[in-house]
Amino acid sequence: MTPVLFIGGIRSGKSGLALRWGALQGPRRLFVATCVPEDAQMRERVRRHQEERGTAWACIEEALHPEEALTRHLRESANPEDVVLLDCVSLWIAAMLSNGRSEDLVLKKVESLAACMCALDAAAALVTAEVGQCLAPVSELGRRFQDTLGAANQILAKRCDTVALVHCGLPLTLKGRLPEIP
Repeated sequence: MTPVLFIGGIRSGKSGLALRWGALQGPRRLFVATCVPEDAQMRERVRRHQEERGTAWACIEEALHPEEALTRHLRESANPEDVVLLDCVSLWIAAMLSNGRSEDLVLKKVESLAACMCALDAAAALVTAEVGQCLAPVSELGRRFQDTLGAANQILAKRCDTVALVHCGLPLTLKGRLPEIP
């Protein structure tokens, strides 16, 4: 089963749409969070995301090695999930680049994550930010992030049967089909 890729700009509604899609997949839900909240504003964002998904989702928090944490969880779990949702690829890549990982290593990790998500016996989805419509960042790290995330998004889009661009909370299906999401 190949994952669904939800891609969109910041505050586009991609995470909320992915959660609503995930809720349609079944009652056993796993959320893989990649954010490391390093300031008060980001902690508040994380709190709002946690509140939005509520207690219906089990959660793994892993900023640098989500594919390894997911694999370990699935190996140790007695009850497999109906759905696995990773949110978000862009924060994961930012963390890897900030921790000195090369672009080549990051893209290899993206390939590994895609393989892991495609091998699941559950419905799966990934959330990521769109960077192709942004200005070039002024910092070298910002440009590396934009280039690496753009390449990662292309890798994931090729591996996913369904890709939905989210804008104003509404999906525009670029590839495949999405069910009606309330």
